[in-house]
Amino acid sequence: MPTWDSLNRRIVRCERCPRLRTFCREIAARKRRAFADCDYWGRPVPNFGDPRAALLVVGLAPAAHGGNRTGRVFTGDRSGDWLYRALWKAGFANQPESIDRDDGLTLTGCAVTAVCHCAPPGNRPTKEEISNCRGWLRETIDVCRPRVYLALGQIAWRAVVDEARRRDWQRGKLPQFGHGAEVDLDPGGRLVGSFHPSQQNTFTGKLTEPMFDAVVTRTCQLTMRDA
Repeated sequence: MPTWDSLNRRIVRCERCPRLRTFCREIAARKRRAFADCDYWGRPVPNFGDPRAALLVVGLAPAAHGGNRTGRVFTGDRSGDWLYRALWKAGFANQPESIDRDDGLTLTGCAVTAVCHCAPPGNRPTKEEISNCRGWLRETIDVCRPRVYLALGQIAWRAVVDEARRRDWQRGKLPQFGHGAEVDLDPGGRLVGSFHPSQQNTFTGKLTEPMFDAVVTRTCQLTMRDA
């Protein structure tokens, strides 16, 4: 069984997807004008949070100028602003801001991972790239053994469901994704769905902050109920 730290070290060294590795390196070299003075991470972004997390948050992938820049998932972009603020309100985080990997943010009872650990062009990993990263999600679950999963978006939802089925935690009709949807993963815990806090969703009003906070609060209630 890998440890949390050894798993993260292996994730950072991963070279399974040539297209993604090339893209991340190019972005790190080219940079965005606003971050011209930053030293971009440019590598696969590891998991972040509590190795004994009761709640595992599963996102899609690091942002090109977010996690790919800062080296921490959901850090340095607007999606991360929403996520860590909500986790702070629910008592999982020690502060509401996530600026860079040295900003003092810590999570208790919660960890954050992604379906893909490299930033994909257009935020769209291919099916093969998702498959290449599937083993990291499996090992993350093995290390954390969370009781509750929060899937941010349909791709994350499907990734958790597929893994639950592989472990024989979920059978029958494929559960439909939706904001606030919940599925029992017996005996693996419970899966909760949320629209991803991307700018596409938050700027259009598809996802509001009260909606997002309510789902994160629900996951907090579930972790306490199942403790």
